[in-house]
Amino acid sequence: MSVWTDKASTLLVDGEPASGSGGRFDTANPATEEVLGTAANATAADMDRAIGAARRAFDETEWSRDLDLRVHCLEQLSRSLREHADELRELTIAEVGAPRFLTHGAQLDAPIADVAHFAGVAAGYEWTRDLGVAEPMGMPSRRWTRREAVGVVGAITPWNFPHQINLAKLGPALAAGNTVVLKPAPDTPWCAAAVGEILLNETDIPPGVVNIVTSDDHALGAQLSSDDRVDLVSFTGSTATGRAVMAAGAPGIKRTFLELGGKSAFVVLDDADLGAACGLAAFTVCTHAGQGCALTTRLLVPRAHYDEAVALTAEALRGIGVGNPDDPGTVCGPLISARQRDRVESYLTLAAEEGGEFACGGGRAERDRGFFVEPTLITGLSNDSRVAREEIFGPVLVILPHDGDDDAVRIANDSPYGLSGAVHGQDLERARGVAARIRTGTVGINGGVWYGADAPFGGYKQSGIGREMGVAGFEEYLETKLIAEPA
Repeated sequence: MSVWTDKASTLLVDGEPASGSGGRFDTANPATEEVLGTAANATAADMDRAIGAARRAFDETEWSRDLDLRVHCLEQLSRSLREHADELRELTIAEVGAPRFLTHGAQLDAPIADVAHFAGVAAGYEWTRDLGVAEPMGMPSRRWTRREAVGVVGAITPWNFPHQINLAKLGPALAAGNTVVLKPAPDTPWCAAAVGEILLNETDIPPGVVNIVTSDDHALGAQLSSDDRVDLVSFTGSTATGRAVMAAGAPGIKRTFLELGGKSAFVVLDDADLGAACGLAAFTVCTHAGQGCALTTRLLVPRAHYDEAVALTAEALRGIGVGNPDDPGTVCGPLISARQRDRVESYLTLAAEEGGEFACGGGRAERDRGFFVEPTLITGLSNDSRVAREEIFGPVLVILPHDGDDDAVRIANDSPYGLSGAVHGQDLERARGVAARIRTGTVGINGGVWYGADAPFGGYKQSGIGREMGVAGFEEYLETKLIAEPA
């Protein structure tokens, strides 16, 4: 793959590689701070051309109406991605700083398998539905519904799980018959460009159906949101940027899918195995250095066991530590950039200012190079502190006491977010009852894993609008048309 061996990437616009009229920009390895290579730097003119290509491909080709072609192309893409998995794995570890073990799951292998899943969803989907005969206003009429593609999809994706999120948008959007303009994050352009090169060279996806526009200019995402030729914007990222996406699309009443931030609670009930629960909470917040919107970053423990929970969790966090993402045993690798490391450090400073203390961690890890922060446990704060309410996106866990199930539910729900959560307890019915009362889009009980191509993912409140994955995620990219004729 030239994207890896040539140390450079290109845009994919209207079925042709392009260099980008803005020149090139560097991308770096977050574990070593070394420059990996350069990426094509698109401008507003490049984005305009990509949107135009997607619009023409939707309006003037059979892509949206040829289900067999779409299934064929997605199956091709899935096979080719599997064939290139080893190359993509090394690229992902180097560009994202993703721990190697995660590339065998949500960072790479699982998203590749998900592409074939959505080909199957499209092949078996009920595209038309007979509603039978009725007599509205005395006129006997036969009615049926058709599900149709929305049109041109603008997909704006973040850097933390680039393959998972890029493919979670491309797969269902293409399977549904849409054309796509993908704008990946400036921190991870190669992951998107590598998929684009495979798509270009090894599938029969027609020109213009997929356009990948890499750039260090965040304003290009706003261009997708405001352009009237784009019918839907699918955005994953921060809540603040999600608001901007909604605002930019509001004049045209543009459809938006938003998967935004989280500050999820890990609730430990008083009958739980405290050591197991605290160990899992520590592992979770350290996974990919805490750079996951659905990770549980508030640990709620019974007040009577607070001190013991602090000791157990701190011990687990120290045991995990930080490591080279290339090492198969590493759980907590580097943060994506110096900018993100500085952001996390600013929250550690804020924690001290708010009266918090560090049971472990609290600063940069002692390493020669790389954007590493120590796994950190913060004690002594209340749930109304900024550190307990705002998304940090680092290996930072706030531990809070609760006074029973009702209080734990109250604290868990006292958040502007509602993306995920966890409940641990020996009494399964009790744990299920607590999970049912937590206002979030996903909840894991006793370590249950909710992630999967068939499972809808999304949030309540300021964690987003809509669902990704599952049939619900597929239907985000469809319109419903009702047709009637005299019976």
